[in-house]
Amino acid sequence: MITRSAVMLMSAAAEKLGLSHDDPDESPHRDLDEARRLITALAGLVTASAEYLGPHAGPVRDGLKTLQLAFREASAAPDEPGKGPGEKYTGPVW
Repeated sequence: MITRSAVMLMSAAAEKLGLSHDDPDESPHRDLDEARRLITALAGLVTASAEYLGPHAGPVRDGLKTLQLAFREASAAPDEPGKGPGEKYTGPVW
């Protein structure tokens, strides 16, 4: 159930980043404020449940990091390292 929840948050965050569209900048679903919330929720879930993710832990963490980097890239004024979505749980993402 935890992994399923993480995948749902990842999918929703990717959609809000516009990644499901050919041109993310033109996606009608793009909403960076909502993406920030979803990524932060995902980071909290992953951090709190790491011991229960078993073999899924690595791929879930990789997916989270990819979303954090995509958010940084999509932002007109990127957050300082350590201040991006979920980084209070994961540490700075480069």
